[in-house]
Amino acid sequence: MSEATTQPKTEPKAEDIFEPHVLAQYDPEVVKYVLKTSLVAQAPWRIDEIRADPARFTGPWAKDVTGYERVVDSSFTSKDNARIPVKIYHPDPAVFGDGPYGVHLNFHGGGFVLGDLNTESHLCLSMRDGAGVVVIDVNYRHCPETIWGKCMEDAWAALTWTRDSAATLNIKPDSVSIGGVSAGAHISLVLQHLARDAGVPLRLCLPTVPPSAEGLLYKDYTESPFPSFHEFAHGPILAWSRIKFFGQHAFPGNQHERIRAAWPEWWISPLKADHWHGLCDTFLRTAEVDPLRDEGEAYARKLVEGGNLVTVKRYIGAPHIFMYMEWFERKKEFDRDTIAALKIAHA
Repeated sequence: MSEATTQPKTEPKAEDIFEPHVLAQYDPEVVKYVLKTSLVAQAPWRIDEIRADPARFTGPWAKDVTGYERVVDSSFTSKDNARIPVKIYHPDPAVFGDGPYGVHLNFHGGGFVLGDLNTESHLCLSMRDGAGVVVIDVNYRHCPETIWGKCMEDAWAALTWTRDSAATLNIKPDSVSIGGVSAGAHISLVLQHLARDAGVPLRLCLPTVPPSAEGLLYKDYTESPFPSFHEFAHGPILAWSRIKFFGQHAFPGNQHERIRAAWPEWWISPLKADHWHGLCDTFLRTAEVDPLRDEGEAYARKLVEGGNLVTVKRYIGAPHIFMYMEWFERKKEFDRDTIAALKIAHA
């Protein structure tokens, strides 16, 4: 009987994971992170497995803040009487006074399919403790359990409920800002237009790495008119395979006509909105090595052309999820920028 031999474990190399043009643009610290983590092998996801065991698919940045001081759970009713959960973060009165405070509505990322009230709790804590605002994190309804577009109704209901509950929440109803990451950024862009049309004042829209849901309808990434969508389609973070997964569940093939008939076209692609004047101030942020970079910056140009006050920042060397990476200098910069923008908006 021969002895069994054990093959030494081979460590992945950057050139095995990154295309040369992508590797050249990624921050070296993010490259190290990718090589050390499961981001190296992006196995196909299955929605039934995710729903059966969500914790298994939760990012390491997610934090359950239940029981934290001045963090409470609540809910409101959306247009069709669905109950939408929220977490409400109140600032420390010893630091920021007794209020009433400005309020920021946050809509988490996750391709309209994933995410919950743990996903961006670390961002909500940072905004609350740094800017002294009440933060309301909204867990809008996800696909495929709910038809795409209900998330927009939930966002509008969240804004209405927040303003109507000003006394209970101890907030100033005329000092409201909105924002989110990725899919949450897309929701905030639509909400920005809806608020303008309804005469609801907003102090700031704070979208980060915003997509156009139209990209979820592509059969292939080559259909995109944006160069970054092509350039980073095979990168290790938010590759085309991930975008396609979100598209399959947010816009199932047999639901395309129903979805398009149910909502305005610009809800799917905010770039197709008809009116660009009179929108609230916007601080829009993109990531350099993100497939969604160029469409986010195209939206910012539309805002500028409409005569709106816009700040745009591209975080160099950063991937789509950089704001979740606690160790990353660009993430720390992101937090500082967020706090500064909210302080100015709600001053």
